[in-house]
Amino acid sequence: MYSVCCTMQISFILCVLIGTFVYRAQSEVVEHFWDSPDCLKFFYNHNVPELGSTQADVVRLCQRFFNTYHFATLYNTYYHIALYSAYIFEPSNGGGRDKNWYLEPQLINETWSGEMTDGYKLRRENPGIYLGERQALDEDYTNSGFDRGHLNPNGHHAVPGRNSTFTLTNVVPQNPKLNQNAWRLHESKMTNMFKADCHQAYVLVGAIPSLNNWIIKNNVNRVNIPEYIWNAYCCVDQNGQPIYSGAATAVNTELNVVVEHTLDEMVDFLQQYSNTPVGELFSGQCKG
Repeated sequence: MYSVCCTMQISFILCVLIGTFVYRAQSEVVEHFWDSPDCLKFFYNHNVPELGSTQADVVRLCQRFFNTYHFATLYNTYYHIALYSAYIFEPSNGGGRDKNWYLEPQLINETWSGEMTDGYKLRRENPGIYLGERQALDEDYTNSGFDRGHLNPNGHHAVPGRNSTFTLTNVVPQNPKLNQNAWRLHESKMTNMFKADCHQAYVLVGAIPSLNNWIIKNNVNRVNIPEYIWNAYCCVDQNGQPIYSGAATAVNTELNVVVEHTLDEMVDFLQQYSNTPVGELFSGQCKG
């Protein structure tokens, strides 16, 4: 009798532990990116940057779409913008722009689904619940004068990863002239480089929040308008060894200019806006 009871108790404990593990593995909001190997893979050699990690109000999102992780985002729930998104470049297989804009349900209620969900669908299913306490909403951008500027660009992915970039936790208010001209051309240049030279390319794309520049709705600061947009990349061969790296910044105005940098220069640039050491953006700063 004792043996049977012990067996049942052990089985119960194992089921609880396994159930807990499965829940955490599927959860989109995680305590650390390394909690999920499928999320950690977007960082070269599993090196997660220290950049922004100690800021108040940041959450880590393993961006899940169709039950698959497509990229990782460090998101600030006060500014309502991402500090950066991390992804692996994929050659596009075509497909148009997604008509939906997705939200992260677990930023509304931590018990909700870890799968990004169309904002209008969430609103219909949850009348009376405000969805925008900890994230931007589609209507925040309407008539704001700013584009919903992708950090992780849809053009650097094949479907369905392409569709997953249309989450509002991956966009920032971007000056339309910059978004549609110089920054777009810079992303296209990266596409050509990565396709020609890289077995894989690891990319970080981020934004530097402004001190006091916001999209304001109903006299409320809703979405911070970043001062700068930036990116950094590490191109590797089939053995995972670095081939080259680079970075770029752009003032988020009609100046419409992208300035290219080395990774070390980018660390120095980002350090100006950080109270803690920025450290490496990629493992070994993507040096062989």
